[in-house]
Amino acid sequence: MNLIKSTSTFSIFVLISRVFGYIRDFFIALYLGSGPLADAFFVAFRIPNTFRRLFSEGTFNAAFVPSYSSETLRGKRNANLFANTIFNLLLLGLFFTIIFIEIFMPAFIKIIAPGFSNNSEKYNIAVDLTRITFPFLFFICLASFFSAILNSHNKFGVAAAAPIILNILLIICLLFGKILNDNLVYYLSYTVTLAGILQFVFLYMYVKKYFVLNINFNFKINKKVKNFFSKLLPSIFSSGVTQINILVGTIIASFQASAVSYLYYADRIYQINLAIAGIAIGTVILPNLSRHIKSNNSIKTIELQNKALELSLFLSLPASLALIVGSEQITSALFGYGSFDKLSVNNAAKALFCFSFGLPAFSLIKIFSTFLFARNDTKTPFKYSLISVGLNIIISLSFFSKVGFIIIPIATTISSWFNGVILLIFVINKGFFKFSHNFTIQIIKIIFSNIISICLFYFLINFLATKIDYANNYKLIFVILIVLLTMVSYIGISIIIKAFKISDINLKY
Repeated sequence: MNLIKSTSTFSIFVLISRVFGYIRDFFIALYLGSGPLADAFFVAFRIPNTFRRLFSEGTFNAAFVPSYSSETLRGKRNANLFANTIFNLLLLGLFFTIIFIEIFMPAFIKIIAPGFSNNSEKYNIAVDLTRITFPFLFFICLASFFSAILNSHNKFGVAAAAPIILNILLIICLLFGKILNDNLVYYLSYTVTLAGILQFVFLYMYVKKYFVLNINFNFKINKKVKNFFSKLLPSIFSSGVTQINILVGTIIASFQASAVSYLYYADRIYQINLAIAGIAIGTVILPNLSRHIKSNNSIKTIELQNKALELSLFLSLPASLALIVGSEQITSALFGYGSFDKLSVNNAAKALFCFSFGLPAFSLIKIFSTFLFARNDTKTPFKYSLISVGLNIIISLSFFSKVGFIIIPIATTISSWFNGVILLIFVINKGFFKFSHNFTIQIIKIIFSNIISICLFYFLINFLATKIDYANNYKLIFVILIVLLTMVSYIGISIIIKAFKISDINLKY
């Protein structure tokens, strides 16, 4: 496997999806802003979308890929039998889960967004919208199963491209925003579920080459299947700890008007880099890392782990610094139009500023967790993630009444750094990871490239201040220009000082 090429393939499709996602959110901000309808829709969309992220963005892979890879070594028939048993169990479990929550949706919303209970209209809308969007969870989790099989065979592009379907359909729906008015949120919710069905069909068309689907409930739950499900829940919780922390934040934020919307827009911005710097790399390295560990190839294992960590920092550090320095300008350029007024921009930017400090940590959690997932250890990341979520909740609840919604991104950042550091200490102490000889030198070079580039970014923001002001309708063009100039300088400096080596593009791990 070629790490950089595989990551690039995955990242390109993820980036395309995120660009369409931004266009979607731009129209949502334009038509819904940060009012009660927006809050209700974001809760309805957040719940199934959080589960999508938990299942599809590397989490299901963490439990499935090592087990499935072991079965493929024993032959295609064994792999297919194992995969079908897992699929049929998922099918049953998801079906009854969806039915149960649909019936008790009012109680479910009181748990997920307890603050909505104070506003009966917002609460009732949230219940109705979540009932419409929730079947999305059924189809997208099964689609994620197909993605995991494709990833096991090092076919990353199709799985990464599938979410584009959701964003394109939502954009089409949003184009009729002026005509639909307040009914827009209902049409958007139906579109979410439709997108789940289409993603399921899309991925099935590609997975047929590697997997023969057999829906048959007369299956045997053997030791391997039990072992898989014993790993699945911990892997969902540990690999998706960032998403769980955000969901916890949404629950707490529901007590403050418009806070859910502020956090949603901030989340959408920094998720672009997280998908590339953490999720893409973690997903790409897992199959080969599992094989190297099973074959006791310690040289390849250490080499791949170090390069993955180095690449993650190379991608996450500049994004983190840029969002810290230009959080308000970036938020304004992306969403500061129509119903999304200056107050909304300022509040969303404050949340983004605080989230930005945790961006490298969010990525490192994905990388270090993958080191353990490749060793079939999902319990250790689960244990530390549980502590991290507990820390997040304690900080958020302790200070929410005093400082409001802004404590939520602060708490998420603190708890994420805690999680990342203790995972690093664990993998080093257990001998699962050690830094290569030139790792420190490479990180110093990466930091130097970041310092020079962020100085240029800061200068350009101030130099073009009037062009990127909230009142300027063309501010997005200038912000894109600033970002592109900074990226080019960062890559150029990195190549010159060899923080990034062009020769690494052809290296296989």
